[in-house]
Amino acid sequence: MRYKRSLMVVMGIFLFGTLAFAAEPAQEKRYIATVDPDGVQRVEMLGGGYYFDPNLIVVKVNVPVELKVRKEGGFAPHDIVMKAPEAGMDFAQELRSEPARIRFTPTKTGRYEFECTKKLLYFESHKERGMHGVLQVVE
Repeated sequence: MRYKRSLMVVMGIFLFGTLAFAAEPAQEKRYIATVDPDGVQRVEMLGGGYYFDPNLIVVKVNVPVELKVRKEGGFAPHDIVMKAPEAGMDFAQELRSEPARIRFTPTKTGRYEFECTKKLLYFESHKERGMHGVLQVVE
């Protein structure tokens, strides 16, 4: 009898853990940057809970960009990483509750992915759970 009860508890914990870590499909949250009077495109981003908001950002080529990124509350660590040095964008920034500024100038049009590179033990990575997005550079 104790064995069955223990087995039921373990199965319940496993089921709860599986449901708690199930990924929801990411909804597109688009932001089209405008050029401020000082010539900089500014974008505020929030990351956490396995999402980026916005997760599709449209900016102009050869115009400086400033991403102001921060993390929502919670204990899970998150970061934002983009590796596109051929287009002038190569950064990795830990997300904290206090905003951080990432500055770059995109030099080539195209679609460039950014993501959270964190992962907990054997669970899906944060990217696999939906924490990724696209920076689209246009003329």
